[in-house]
Amino acid sequence: MKNKWILVALLLQAGPVLAEKADKEKPIQVDADRIQIDDAKKVNTFEGNVVLTQGTLVIRADRIVVTQDEAGNKHAVAYSSGSPVHFRQKREGFDEYVEGEGNRAEYDGKTDTVEFFGNAYVKRAQDIVTGNYISYNSNTEFFQSVGGARTPTGRVHAVIQPKKKDAGGAAPLLIEPSKTMASPPRQ
Repeated sequence: MKNKWILVALLLQAGPVLAEKADKEKPIQVDADRIQIDDAKKVNTFEGNVVLTQGTLVIRADRIVVTQDEAGNKHAVAYSSGSPVHFRQKREGFDEYVEGEGNRAEYDGKTDTVEFFGNAYVKRAQDIVTGNYISYNSNTEFFQSVGGARTPTGRVHAVIQPKKKDAGGAAPLLIEPSKTMASPPRQ
């Protein structure tokens, strides 16, 4: 059972919350010791203490390979030879970030999905998921995680905080009859 897929669908907040929308419109900035750019194949390789930034999205790794499809969507694979690959991105409409780590990470800009392989860890606010593999879709806020021999217990671990109740004292939503629609017929 250790290597079986364990599906964890976490509805951590009410309604879908997206990654920072403006990030896709921002330029990609990369700092690295070495770069190799192949415009014909649309493959860029960055090596040596790489920091890739696009708006609030930050990926840190030893090596990152970025490819681009015909539609302009980018896909990045980040590798680590020592410290883990680190991913961070702000959540749209919230003053908080989603952060993750793993031995390898893959980011798909088309689907806004990041996958972590080996010693994976994802944190959003105070909620945490750990496992051997974690996939996180920031559009749908869907987590999928798998345990395995590389996790301390061979299992997935999640900590999900209770939702905070509205302490603002907002008035309850009242339902009133429509002033423009005809009343239903009486029976």
